[in-house]
Amino acid sequence: MPISETWLLPDGVADVLPEQAQVIEALRREALDFLATRGYQLVYTPFIEYIESLSSLSESNQDLDLATFKVIDQLSGRLLGVRADMTPQVARIDAHVHPVEGVARYCYAGTVLHTKPQGFNTTRAPLQLGAELFGSDSIDADVEMVDVMLGLLEKSGLADSIHLDLGHVGLFRSLVKHAGLSKATERQLSDMYQRKALPELAEFTQDLKCGSDFYNLGRYASDLDALQANLSVEIFENLEFKQAFDAVKQTQSEIQSRWPALHIGIDVVELRSYHYHTGLMYAVYAPNRAAPLAQGGRYDGIGEHFGRARPATGFSCDLYALSAGQFKQIQKVVAPKGTDKALLEAIAQVRAQGLSVIQLLGDDDLSSVPNATHRLVNAGAEWKVEAV
Repeated sequence: MPISETWLLPDGVADVLPEQAQVIEALRREALDFLATRGYQLVYTPFIEYIESLSSLSESNQDLDLATFKVIDQLSGRLLGVRADMTPQVARIDAHVHPVEGVARYCYAGTVLHTKPQGFNTTRAPLQLGAELFGSDSIDADVEMVDVMLGLLEKSGLADSIHLDLGHVGLFRSLVKHAGLSKATERQLSDMYQRKALPELAEFTQDLKCGSDFYNLGRYASDLDALQANLSVEIFENLEFKQAFDAVKQTQSEIQSRWPALHIGIDVVELRSYHYHTGLMYAVYAPNRAAPLAQGGRYDGIGEHFGRARPATGFSCDLYALSAGQFKQIQKVVAPKGTDKALLEAIAQVRAQGLSVIQLLGDDDLSSVPNATHRLVNAGAEWKVEAV
């Protein structure tokens, strides 16, 4: 590679320049402070771990396994993984490093790395921020997590015109179990639901046991009342199906009461990460954005890999995506060179107000400070800040 090209970065990786970095850092601090007020304790996790630790999700989520960079540890010779998601690391903390009894709440913020971009026009190194709740399998825990997610977006100034999608893998999963379908048939149905292929679904389900229920699950996936009216009485006698249906309905009702202006959509056959999630799933979308602002769901038993299976629910978001298109001019106050006591006290006072003050060096003048916005000038008996 020519020397002139050695500064180029790999595809899907980018520098963050001061005008955007300032926005992202302010967003990170506000988000973590907000999560702290809701009782979520901050944890830091290592960037690399033995692949066995990170595989607690990979066993049930092949997408995550494929997204994980793997390298050989030069000290032990063992296989390491660069974290592609921080959830399995927090599960390890809950299981062994900090195994509290009862409900545990954690939050985190850090860079993760993906082998490939996980969506259109996305980075391979997102700045992931999220929250996890361990130890409660109640709907109250799911409602709290959705409420916290929405509150965080509101705190970040992103609550206008957002749309919340709710789903639950339990409806499809319990119906598959009730019908006794094979794994191959289950995968085919899941694919049709994801593609919203209703004509294909109608034909495919004709000869299936509970075929009309499978078709109507897709046909009325976004309307709980119509779904209940068109599904068989038999399937609503199935305890697992009934519990999943009631969980979606109750969550929708409780979130709507807390956020009356929020538009809530239902999609009970949204089966992203189907083999990873175990219950309610949720995602928040905004106009003109294809990817969700934040998303999460229930993943009970995640700590089983570490010997301590616990109910769990959580959400995460990419701070780079949240701050997309936001830039902030950095105010720079330029002060003249000198060690005069009054000048140094004036510089200290301006910095105490939260402004950035740059004192000139050597023979520099105002032109040596790029994008200066203000300067400190001697106005007779006192020093004053004036616009450039």
